[in-house]
Amino acid sequence: MSRHVAGLEQLLGKQLFERDSGRLTLTPAGEELLGVVSKSLDRIEITLNSIRDDTMPGRAMRLHVPPSLLQQTFLPMLGEFHREHPEIRIDVSSAGVTGLPSADIDMAIVYDRPNVDDRVTDLLWMVRVAPLCSPETAKAAEGKTLAEFLAGQELLHLKLDKQPRDLLWGAYLNQSGIALPTDGGLAFDTSISVAKYAMTGGGVFLGDVDMFAAEIASGQLVMPYEAGLEDGYGYYLKLHADDLSDPAISVFRSWLIARFAALRQHRD
Repeated sequence: MSRHVAGLEQLLGKQLFERDSGRLTLTPAGEELLGVVSKSLDRIEITLNSIRDDTMPGRAMRLHVPPSLLQQTFLPMLGEFHREHPEIRIDVSSAGVTGLPSADIDMAIVYDRPNVDDRVTDLLWMVRVAPLCSPETAKAAEGKTLAEFLAGQELLHLKLDKQPRDLLWGAYLNQSGIALPTDGGLAFDTSISVAKYAMTGGGVFLGDVDMFAAEIASGQLVMPYEAGLEDGYGYYLKLHADDLSDPAISVFRSWLIARFAALRQHRD
């Protein structure tokens, strides 16, 4: 094994392991190679087992979706896809993180700002936010400007991973030319949580008007002012380029891009 590793290091011109008193530690190059090799070995094992057992079901595709998008928008889509492609198995996971999760996945829908990395990235939709609240809270907006209304309300926060708790409100007020303190108010880690609190406990939150379109249409949530803005965040589909050779992943990616494009067209 050591000869194989040494030969691979010579071929790459990079050291894959740090060797210290008999202990081996992966170098950054080794870490990068490990992920690709592990995934390849997993696929080889699954394929060999399928051939041996004469079953060939294909492995389950591992997909990550942010919690609020999953509950509000994605579950009906997933049902549509499953009815159209029952032969494609999908394992869905969800975690409240900004950007890519740490879990081992094949595809991820991520909530993030635009960025460049080594993955294939498709924009699904850009988020449009506006102040949303319950009908009772919205009564206080009558005869007031947006700035006056917000000054008298508790600002509820969606706390993003590793970001200041008032990041979104601060950016929104700055874009709107409104000067208000944003350090108070309750903070939640998912959009669904902050929306449900606003519907029952008061306060105003910055909500994705497309994600909560059904609640706005039903009157559970109110948008007192036509003050929607794109806040720079969006939902992006990310996957490794070499995974596009997997027919299931390729089919699902194409279907998902088309489905979200139809949603964007409808909202516009």
